[in-house]
Amino acid sequence: MTTSPDNSKPKAAADSLCGKKILLHVTGSISCYKACELTSLLVKRGAEVQVSLSCGALKFLQPAVFEGLSHREALTPDMFARKPDCIPHITLSQNWADLITVYPASANCITRLASGLCDDLFGATFLANNFTHPVLLAPAMNTNMFNHPAVQEALAKLEGWGVQILPTDEGRLACGTTGSGKLIQPDAALSFIEKAL
Repeated sequence: MTTSPDNSKPKAAADSLCGKKILLHVTGSISCYKACELTSLLVKRGAEVQVSLSCGALKFLQPAVFEGLSHREALTPDMFARKPDCIPHITLSQNWADLITVYPASANCITRLASGLCDDLFGATFLANNFTHPVLLAPAMNTNMFNHPAVQEALAKLEGWGVQILPTDEGRLACGTTGSGKLIQPDAALSFIEKAL
């Protein structure tokens, strides 16, 4: 007599984010290619993923990569590009996203968010969120940049507002040095997202 395999555990893991809506903002770090894997992992867990790309991210990756992985049009920094929605920052933050994550978060992004700048779509979306949903941020940069007072003060300010700052890894960086500031791996970021939800 043969028995069918028990697929309950893999299925449960695969559906852990079923129906959850995640806004994934990708910034211009050399490690932004890892956001492709995170997008894929989130979709496999059943999440709806809306990718938003910064100007810097668009220098590294094309929107079509994320559109193929998420099956949704990737958003660009232009607040006025999304029609007929005239207030996409409100729609995304207050009516759509269950969670917002920045992966990777460059030094530029971190200091801009802490300054309250909202001259692009994600900056305005961040301000409109008002922390009604979890906001996770995964720093990624050179060790000296990560340890700079401007970045550390910005991270402390964001954390004080309610942003969850994810840990960085230590290891060899793209610049050739070794130290902190390395982007955590996609599977680790996924674990933090699952816990936050």
